[in-house]
Amino acid sequence: MEGCQNSQKGYECGKMILGIEFGSTRIKAILIDQNHEPIVSGSHEWENQYVNDFWTYSLESIWVGLQDCYSKLADAFNQKFQHPLSAVSAIGFSAMMHGYMPFGKDGDLLVPFRSWRNTTTGQAAEQLTELFQFNIPQRWSIAHLYQAILNGESHVADVRYLTTLAGYIHWKLTGRKVLGIGDASGMFPIDGSSQNFDRHMMELFNSKVAEKNYPWRLEEILPEVAMAGNPAGFLSEEGARLLDPSGRLQAGIPLCPPEGDAGTGMVATNSVAEQTGNISAGTSIFAMIVLQNKISKVYPEIDIVSTPAGKPVAMVHSNNCTSDLNAWVELFHEFSSAIGQEVSQPEIFERLFQKALEGEADCGGLLAYNYFSGEPITRLEEGRPLFVRMPDSRFSLANFMRMHLYSAIATLRIGMDILFIDEQVRIGQLLGHGGFFKTKSVGQRIMAAALNVPVSVMETAGEGGAWGIALLAAYMLNKGSGESLESYLSKRVFTGAPGSTIYPDQEDVRGFAVFMGRYKEGLIIEKTAVQSMK
Repeated sequence: MEGCQNSQKGYECGKMILGIEFGSTRIKAILIDQNHEPIVSGSHEWENQYVNDFWTYSLESIWVGLQDCYSKLADAFNQKFQHPLSAVSAIGFSAMMHGYMPFGKDGDLLVPFRSWRNTTTGQAAEQLTELFQFNIPQRWSIAHLYQAILNGESHVADVRYLTTLAGYIHWKLTGRKVLGIGDASGMFPIDGSSQNFDRHMMELFNSKVAEKNYPWRLEEILPEVAMAGNPAGFLSEEGARLLDPSGRLQAGIPLCPPEGDAGTGMVATNSVAEQTGNISAGTSIFAMIVLQNKISKVYPEIDIVSTPAGKPVAMVHSNNCTSDLNAWVELFHEFSSAIGQEVSQPEIFERLFQKALEGEADCGGLLAYNYFSGEPITRLEEGRPLFVRMPDSRFSLANFMRMHLYSAIATLRIGMDILFIDEQVRIGQLLGHGGFFKTKSVGQRIMAAALNVPVSVMETAGEGGAWGIALLAAYMLNKGSGESLESYLSKRVFTGAPGSTIYPDQEDVRGFAVFMGRYKEGLIIEKTAVQSMK
């Protein structure tokens, strides 16, 4: 393909790999070369909507967002190479895990997409956890399905396919009803020996709902499970037009199994081997620890999911992280405009985050809850963002900002204590990625103090899950015979990768412990606010 070559880098248009991830607030596309390095990217901002008591994204917003994101990437490519983008060697799609997308026999979505953020499935999650003797969080697809059954929702009888957001997009672009094992493990439990949905638990579920006489069994409506490295279909002619309405992108491109954002986060931080772990901190926050041994019992705070290669992972997930923090930063942004001193939002983030490091280690007695939505770890079905202080609290800007950084990760700490203290899980460091870590050193230092573990951030961490799913597509194309995902990433992608590590400061560790004591005692304030502010 003439006019589209860079001999210095050694890549051509048709040899690049495309990765696209649907995050909570941004859809991002990235092209990488044969050396796994980013070439160009594009993005589209979007937000969930609260409609009829559910957090959702419309189908229209999904496709408009995807096409806009890809168009921006293609424009960036054209500007760089003076040639339209028409071919890549492989594509991968990733998206937010969990949620509920049930489809009927004609392929129509039966109810609006219910995303991971919903906390409306408590009854179902509790009953299924008891039935399976395996923790089923409220976010999981099976909890949404069973809650719809408990609610007597009429659409359940018409379900013929149930998948996630990534699985839906992949299906529409390839015709394949398939899902990567990492994303699949957030729909229904995985049997580690078969690397597939747990057949015994499926039979338990089928027996549980048998009296309903639905015209389907669970195994008939779930997607095929695929391991990293396996091919998962090809871009169809219709799919190519869905992705690129300009008509330039060629059909026939191979796709890797679609994955969830947790799996691509593990890949993007090289955290897929046993006793490695990473933390993704953005709209939500979750830690993924690849287990060497099974944990001793069922904990409602701990999900057991899988890496894209099928290894068991302990996942601690908190629905809320940076939304409240971002709201306060935007308030300061408005103030700068109001007094005629316009300061860019990125600069305000930078200055306020750095200011937080000047605050007292325990935040001077200040307290906040960042709950925009419900929080299963603390048993709250809804959230109310709150800022609380005593008359003698030391109310300074530095303490205020430090408090919000602490609040963003406090609920995660509750779950991590189970792994580190109760289960004695050992880990040398955690890899951080996501918006919480964008300001150099600040998020790392706070996280290291909160968990009392060294926290590392790679320079590539900002590329996020879109890069992670592109790496999975590259692994599918380039892996050697018998080459594991762990080996591929360590030897071919991350050798000598630049980054930084921050070790816990013990004064910060003690200060965060004081804050956590206050945080746990004050949860009654949050619970009362939820009950009284309807």
